[in-house]
Amino acid sequence: MATEYGQRYGYDSGLGSTGETRRRRLPTGLRAPFEGRSWREFGYVLLGLPIAVLLFTYAVTMVSLGAGLLVTFLGVPVLAAGLAGCRGFGTLERARARGLLGLEVADPEPLRMRGHGFMAWMGAVLKSGASWRALLYAVIQFPWAVFSFVVAVNFWAYGWALLTYPLWFWVFPAYVGQDGLQLYGDQSHHIYLDNPFEIGVTALVGLLFTLATPWIVRALTMVDRVMVHGLLGPSKLATRVVELESDRGVVVDTAAADLRRIERDLHDGAQARLVALAMDLGLAKEKLAEDPEAAARMVDEAHGEVKTALQELRDLARGIHPAVLTDRGLDAALSSVASRCTVPVQVEVDLAQRPAPAIEGIAYFTVSELLQNISKHSRATWAAVDVWRVENRLMLQVVDNGVGGADTSGGSGLAGLGERLDAVDGVLVVDSPVGGPTRVTAELPWRGERAL
Repeated sequence: MATEYGQRYGYDSGLGSTGETRRRRLPTGLRAPFEGRSWREFGYVLLGLPIAVLLFTYAVTMVSLGAGLLVTFLGVPVLAAGLAGCRGFGTLERARARGLLGLEVADPEPLRMRGHGFMAWMGAVLKSGASWRALLYAVIQFPWAVFSFVVAVNFWAYGWALLTYPLWFWVFPAYVGQDGLQLYGDQSHHIYLDNPFEIGVTALVGLLFTLATPWIVRALTMVDRVMVHGLLGPSKLATRVVELESDRGVVVDTAAADLRRIERDLHDGAQARLVALAMDLGLAKEKLAEDPEAAARMVDEAHGEVKTALQELRDLARGIHPAVLTDRGLDAALSSVASRCTVPVQVEVDLAQRPAPAIEGIAYFTVSELLQNISKHSRATWAAVDVWRVENRLMLQVVDNGVGGADTSGGSGLAGLGERLDAVDGVLVVDSPVGGPTRVTAELPWRGERAL
């Protein structure tokens, strides 16, 4: 499964495509001053200063005014309005970072209002951590924006000015009345950059400045990325709450789906067979007196139905939670699953201790479902299952030599399996190129150890 990140820029065939190919053959250091990313980052720094001045002025003015008026009730709404304005500026800054730096930052947690009206809104703004983080951003971003602006503009201006000095050094003797750019001067001595060697060295220094400027600007914007992400995005606690809410929904949906599957299997399988068995035994009872041989045949058929129903109930119970897993652990349980696979499966479990029952059950059903996929879709001739522990993670890996092409796109069984693992902070990684082989690796948290 291949995943692409970032933006892809397309070019028509012809001169444009050839020019792009030649340009990309240049080393990164020589290409950086002309790349769009470098100019977008430089534009971000240039815009940062006026925005920082406006934001800093607004924040300091509103907070100072609100703090000064706290002796009266007017200070509270003024302070709330200042924090709300900082949140609005935070939205602008996230949009600017998204457009110029390509930084995707989620919106912070929304206001949690207890009730309706202005008082509820004011209390929610004042209690919101995102509001105070936006205020902190407005304060500390101003000095950093000044520093970034000065450094970036000076490097950019001096770099290009020195690089192009051979093109405009004639301005000095023609209009300024001196031989060239003055490097040093006092009352008795002057040094001008006026001969070909000095002009060439000056251009070389300008080239070094020009090549270094994009990387310096990029380093400066890395600090902006950290500030925007850390102060204007959602807090770690809020992000974790959203993840847990999503995981809880997945767990509830999975449990409901499992209950519906068990109900369907009981209704369509064992229950239907038991109903048919009761009817057959009733008919056999009626024929017992008048046709004992026919009754005996019907009882024999009913005996076969009883065996089939018992087998279906065993399979259903094994699908809920197999007894061998509880009694003997993953090694024996996975070996039992592997024996029912349509291809030879080598199972290797290297665990000194058993994980918590919940994690052990998830690991069992993950491997069981992957082996079912191998039996149904892979057209493989062999498979292997490895289970081991790495620090605080339980690792599962299922490999087969089938046709490959397994996909975790929405709606597939692998997608549902990945959601189940994600609900317990697990990870599912699928490597299945077309033509095979397929390698599925799952990670689960190691919890609740108990000695074997």
